[in-house]
Amino acid sequence: MVFQDEIKISTQGICDVYDITDEINKIVAKSKIKEGIAVISVIGSTAGLSTIEAEPNLIKDFKEFWEKLIPQDKNYHHNKTWGDGNGFSHLRSSLLGTSLSFPVSGGEVILGAWQQIIFVDFDNRSRERTAVVKVIGE
Repeated sequence: MVFQDEIKISTQGICDVYDITDEINKIVAKSKIKEGIAVISVIGSTAGLSTIEAEPNLIKDFKEFWEKLIPQDKNYHHNKTWGDGNGFSHLRSSLLGTSLSFPVSGGEVILGAWQQIIFVDFDNRSRERTAVVKVIGE
């Protein structure tokens, strides 16, 4: 059996972090699939997905990490192409990744006690985002 749904997210941009764990769990429950896999994919090349302990101070550390690793204010070559100044967001997205998969057992996504699924918008402006969730199994 295959089930697909979407999560819509209105973002502010600039490393905006959203805990989407509850939305993923609701979709898995709605799928009625008890054993299988859940695959999540963000649509776009300036956002990403990961897992983290989604507590406020770790989120601050996460944002500071990205700014040190791939700073916003550098003059990226991509910025010359479109003039939109978001070269940094494409690089961050490519490094973090745009899809994740998780085992589903007993009709639930298997995660650690302090592991939440996060959606990150790296772009330099607010956006309407979509994450596609596909649950495959029986």
